[in-house]
Amino acid sequence: MSTFRPVLVLLPVLALAACAATPARDAVSRPEAVTAAYHGDAARPAQALDWVRTELYFAAGEWDAAPAAAEAAEQRWLDFLDREVTPRFPEGLSVIDAYGQWLPPGASVPTRLRSKELVIQHPDTPERHEAIEAIRLAWKRETGHRSVLRSRLRADVSF
Repeated sequence: MSTFRPVLVLLPVLALAACAATPARDAVSRPEAVTAAYHGDAARPAQALDWVRTELYFAAGEWDAAPAAAEAAEQRWLDFLDREVTPRFPEGLSVIDAYGQWLPPGASVPTRLRSKELVIQHPDTPERHEAIEAIRLAWKRETGHRSVLRSRLRADVSF
C-alpha cells in the first residue's frame, strides 16, 4: 500500500496539470479556438473595417440635484435606454456616467450637468445612422433639450 501512496498523491496533480495545459496546447495547434469565439456572427465579427464608433452625450440632470431628483433622472434615463436605444442596438453598447458643463448663450457661469455618454460600435450604414438620429430626436422630444452631442469616429473592430 505504501508503494501506491505516492502514485495516488501524484495522480490528481498530474491530471490537473494536464487540464491546465490543454488551452495552451489548443491555442498552438488551433489558434482559431482562442480568437474565433464569434466567427460567423455578423454583429460581432472577428475583424471589421469601416465600422464607426458613435458617441452621444445626453444631459441627464442637474449636477447638484437633490437625491430624489437624481434618482428620478436616473430612472428616466434607464427607461429611455430600454425603450429607445436597446431595441435599435440590441447587439451591445456602453453607457458611461459623466460630468458635463456648457455655457448657455448669454450666461457667464457654465451649467453643470450629470451626463450620460452612450458609445456604440456599429457598421457604417445608412440604417445605423438613421437609428442614431432617431435616438437623438427621441431624447430631445422627451426632455425638451436643444441638443444631443454626437461624435463619430472611424473604427476597425474585432471581437
